[in-house]
Amino acid sequence: MTTLLSAIEIIGQIDVGISEEWLGIIMLGCLFGAIVVGFPIAQTLLIMAFFFGFIGFGPNSFNLFTNKAYETMTDVTLAAIPLFLLMGYVLEQAGLMDRLFRALQLSMANLRGSLYLAVIAAATIFAAATGIVGASVTLIGLMAIPSMTRSGYDVRLSAGAITAGGTLGILIPPSIMLVVMAPVVGVKVLDLFAAAILPGIMLSALYTGYAMFRSWRQPDLGPPLPEDEHAENFREIAREIALGIIPPMVLITLTLGSILWGWATPTEASAMGASGSFLLAIASRKLTFKMTQRALIATLETSTMIMILIVASNFFGAVFSRLGSAGYVADGLVSLDLPWILMLLLILLFIFVLGWPLEWVPIVLIFVPILLPVVIELGIDLVWFSILVAVTLQTAWLSPPVALSAYFLKGVAPHWDLKDIYKGMFQFMGLQLVGLVLVLAFPGIALWLPEVLN
Repeated sequence: MTTLLSAIEIIGQIDVGISEEWLGIIMLGCLFGAIVVGFPIAQTLLIMAFFFGFIGFGPNSFNLFTNKAYETMTDVTLAAIPLFLLMGYVLEQAGLMDRLFRALQLSMANLRGSLYLAVIAAATIFAAATGIVGASVTLIGLMAIPSMTRSGYDVRLSAGAITAGGTLGILIPPSIMLVVMAPVVGVKVLDLFAAAILPGIMLSALYTGYAMFRSWRQPDLGPPLPEDEHAENFREIAREIALGIIPPMVLITLTLGSILWGWATPTEASAMGASGSFLLAIASRKLTFKMTQRALIATLETSTMIMILIVASNFFGAVFSRLGSAGYVADGLVSLDLPWILMLLLILLFIFVLGWPLEWVPIVLIFVPILLPVVIELGIDLVWFSILVAVTLQTAWLSPPVALSAYFLKGVAPHWDLKDIYKGMFQFMGLQLVGLVLVLAFPGIALWLPEVLN
């Protein structure tokens, strides 16, 4: 301990001979370098912040870490994260999402491209149950790939539909990212949830329209399902719809509706959603000790990962601001005196590139606060800006060279060539860009519903 304290004192006495503002910028450069090399993000954030913070302003960096950790752990809004996750994981582990997909599959078996439609519809509903992209892509892949393979569906279009549908969890409420972003930007979670609904539906419709159009023009890309995958009669279809689609839809509608109509806070609604998912598991006779254990462990693992990233990102961002680097960067951008739309496009391009190597947590908690003064100075609506950031990050999940969704899908479809997965994702990334341009050109797509609810 004495040796450690002596080392800390030596670090604190280092005179680097540069301004604190540039010290923060160097810290940011070191962060990128470490992440590119392959160091874990959370640990890298903490180490960089402690090291450069101690050089910049001494032992106060430890007090700053304590304060930021305490602020994060006592933020009531963040309590919604594990509860929304639990709702999604219970629906998944109880097999309710499998039944939902089967109901969609049987009801559209005679339609060309029916599995594309079922995949995107199931992904949209699952996105409203949990906002974790990896879980969505993995689960939908496990459900859909066997049927797609047996039915002779195109690998590239199938991969694009699964990965694009899975990324909707970033945007469609109750998105975990929007829960975290709201206090950072300084707007209500309710407003972000309301603003994200129409863009999310629009993107889902773009995916569906594209897949169905391709199947209509080229029937071999998505033929009708084989006879052995059809329902025996209409009664079987009606039963699967009643048991597989209606209950999850009612749960999600009540959970989100209670938030949008002002009946409950996001935290209260998440608790009701988690409770409702257990009731559905009981009603379907799927609730077992092992199922509950798996759901709770998955919730604990994901929640812990997110909360550690939030603490580390908050601390890193606080050190960056305390060194004066955030203001220095913001002043430099404002001094460029560019038209507001060009500046906004540059900011979104920067966030898009950041979305390749970084998780959304450090982007939202470190870089968005750095850019926020510029956005405010330009007079850009913060709710609209937040949705643009969400759609941009969603696009980054589908874009090479990293495209994390590709690796989630490859994990459950090892027989699919990664090159084909990339080519399929690239098609849907183009649709993402169309959606982003539409939200940019018509802000009412994001702002109309919040204005109606307020």
